[in-house]
Amino acid sequence: QVQIVESGGGLVHPGGSLRLSCAASLGNFSMYNIVWYRQPPGKQREFVARISSGSNTNYADSVKGRFTISRDNAKNTAYLQMNSLQPDDTALYYCAANRDDLLGQFWGQGTQVTVSS
Repeated sequence: QVQIVESGGGLVHPGGSLRLSCAASLGNFSMYNIVWYRQPPGKQREFVARISSGSNTNYADSVKGRFTISRDNAKNTAYLQMNSLQPDDTALYYCAANRDDLLGQFWGQGTQVTVSS
């Protein structure tokens, strides 16, 4: 059974940093695209960043220059380095995995990030 587990969330002051991890029990992890989403309180879930199986990356405009997505295929893990965090970054952050040749994607349960002074 596939498991996606996010970790690394927490409470941080504005301007601070966090690194989220996304550990996936996927065979052939390297073949999967990894996507980070977030859902702010009272709002809809939104795209944050994506890293393809070939390690190409793209970001939401709101996080460009502050967040960095990466992956370590040997550890079946992807990361989201978040710098210069602001209160608007407060959200439940989800990791998802998908493949270009398969429908749907696998989701984790999310990790909470709260940015507050």
